[in-house]
Amino acid sequence: MSRLPSQLQPLWPLVKRGHRAGALAIGAVSRHTTGPLRDGVRTGSTTSRATVAAEPGSATLHSLGAAVTLERPAPPGDPAGLTFLSDRTRTTIPERFVLELAGGRLISRHGAVVTAGGILDHETSHYFGISSWREHPVFWNPWPSRPEVVDGTVAVLSARGTGHNFYHFVTDELPRIGLLREAFGDIEPDVWVLDRHTGYQKQLLAMLGIEPDRVVTPGPGLHLQAKRLLVPSLPNAVMDAPPESQAWLREHLPPQRTTGLPEKIYVTRGTTPHTRRMVQEDAVRAALQARGFTCVDPGSLSVQEQVDHFAAARVVVAPHGAALTNLAFCRPGVRVLEMFAPGYTVHCYWAMTANIADSRYRYLVAPTPERTGDNELMQDIELSPAAVMDALDQLLAA
Repeated sequence: MSRLPSQLQPLWPLVKRGHRAGALAIGAVSRHTTGPLRDGVRTGSTTSRATVAAEPGSATLHSLGAAVTLERPAPPGDPAGLTFLSDRTRTTIPERFVLELAGGRLISRHGAVVTAGGILDHETSHYFGISSWREHPVFWNPWPSRPEVVDGTVAVLSARGTGHNFYHFVTDELPRIGLLREAFGDIEPDVWVLDRHTGYQKQLLAMLGIEPDRVVTPGPGLHLQAKRLLVPSLPNAVMDAPPESQAWLREHLPPQRTTGLPEKIYVTRGTTPHTRRMVQEDAVRAALQARGFTCVDPGSLSVQEQVDHFAAARVVVAPHGAALTNLAFCRPGVRVLEMFAPGYTVHCYWAMTANIADSRYRYLVAPTPERTGDNELMQDIELSPAAVMDALDQLLAA
């Protein structure tokens, strides 16, 4: 989700293109005018292995497992054969590792990982919609202030999108704790760089035993330099739901109480326009209620209650949205119907469902509406109750 106000969402594609172009232009100038670095970025590398090769004296890569190719059969849905899923049936989960940088730096709320010699490591500084490290938003502030020096170990877990997005915080940020501990055992860094803005983030960190007094939350002007900077890789950078990451979440965030919770749930996104809401939600909810479904509003639940509701669910029906991150906690055999607007379809929750034994997933994409002008990313979903019930029947009959 972009962070523009809902009324400005239609401008998002133009804003994004301008942001990338600006970073590219500013960086092209600043990298040649900073003199002896002035604590900025001198150059960049595409992969962390290239970073280590370029600066072997201060950069080390701790490998935790080679890249793995996954094959998942394309699920059924309407319209059939859409490429947003069929293109992801064969995918490669990248190598898992922890990058260790002596004297490494972290710059800006966008999480730019920079070596002591000024190399921007693109692989651990991954950002949405950019094609190379040269477009990274860190270049919008080419001459940062002098860094705050930490004479100890800093672990970087925040990443692109994790600041205010439930899906990316849970699937991208939290499993990096597992990578860090897989590499170094029960390590307790002097400083955790973690997102801790929201209530759900504070709840999740408390559930995982992360002490808030050792947490630095990324924000504008952030610039840290650590004696030892530890940066786990981003196995979920293209939202393919690495099975190891999902298994780590299930192990470390288990359900607490599922008895008495509904087994058939409809997950609402509310009624605010331009938020991927269901336009005919009242009618859809009434039709689902007649079939034994209970409406669940994740915004009214604690994180633990969300985990419990999804762990109890046998059937989940929902418009595409961050609440479906909780599919990670569903039991084997779950049935999932995900509904999309025509302008924005994405594979992430199908990939999560595919990791669950004996699960079944079906998608339903709304027809293109007559009106135009919506930002595709946040386009509302116009589906009739009859279309939803037909898709549900096909899911349960499969």
